[in-house]
Amino acid sequence: MDRACIVLADDHSDFLACTARILEPEFDVMTTVTDGEALIEAATELNPDALVLDISMPGLNGIEAVRRLKADGLRAKVVFLTVHQDPDFVAAALDAGAQGYVFKGRLATDLIRALREALADRSFVSGGDHTQILRD
Repeated sequence: MDRACIVLADDHSDFLACTARILEPEFDVMTTVTDGEALIEAATELNPDALVLDISMPGLNGIEAVRRLKADGLRAKVVFLTVHQDPDFVAAALDAGAQGYVFKGRLATDLIRALREALADRSFVSGGDHTQILRD
C-alpha cells in the first residue's frame, strides 16, 4: 500500500520539524509551510492526500485557507493541529471541511490516529468531549 502524502502548515518551524518527525515513519511529508498563502500554493501544486495545519497563522488563517482550497476543489483530507480547544473553533474547522481536529498537547497520542481516520473518510476530534460536533 502506498504511503499517504502530507503537507504540513504551522507558523512555528520547530513545531513543524517535530510534527514531521512524528509522521515520517508512516507518511510521506511532502513539504512544510509557515503561512496560509504558502499552504494554498503547496496544496495546489503538490495535490497531497492530506493537510495537517494550524488555525493561527500569519496572513491567512488555516480555516480560511481550507475554505478557499475546498471551494477550488481540493480533495485532500484536512486535519487541524492547534492549541484552540474552544468548541466554536472545532465547529468552524469542521464546517470549513476538516475531517480531524487535534489539540497540540495531544500531538503524540492523537495525530496519527486522526490522519488514519481522515484518510478513511471518518472524523476525529481530540479528547472525545466534542463528539456532539461531529457529523456524518
